[in-house]
Amino acid sequence: MSEDYQNNFEKRISVEEIEEGISLSPKFDENGLIPCITTDNDTGDVLMMGYMNAESLTKTIESGEAYYYSRSQKKIWHKGSVSGLKQNIVEMMIDDDQDCLWISVKVQGSGASCHVGYKSCFYRSIPIKGKVNKNLKLKKADQEKLFDPEEVYKDLPNPTKI
Repeated sequence: MSEDYQNNFEKRISVEEIEEGISLSPKFDENGLIPCITTDNDTGDVLMMGYMNAESLTKTIESGEAYYYSRSQKKIWHKGSVSGLKQNIVEMMIDDDQDCLWISVKVQGSGASCHVGYKSCFYRSIPIKGKVNKNLKLKKADQEKLFDPEEVYKDLPNPTKI
């Protein structure tokens, strides 16, 4: 993590300031990351959960568009830079102890936010109140892809790692 970007934020000095104050002093984890939940501004649907580092958080705040840190590719990722499905920030919030972000966005284009082609990365549900074993099957909650990932991303490597 670049020291220059880390210096954009206040140092975490007191619990009172972190919880009740007006200084932005995000708590990045041991890898320099903070989780970010992203929802659709119009519907409230959860679109994705990603991570930001100090640089991507700075770029997000300054540009009004979502930037994340890709853990699989180990680099800053401007959401929609390849697909055109940019996430324009409507509102950005930080939780009480400043260790989690929430952004509400309007997505350009088809409105999809998932690299698999769905609107949301949360397109399967886990059955509850049943026995957990190797036969447990996910249920698709969203059947329709809004774009073809192979057409959009062409020869780029898939960010999903085994």
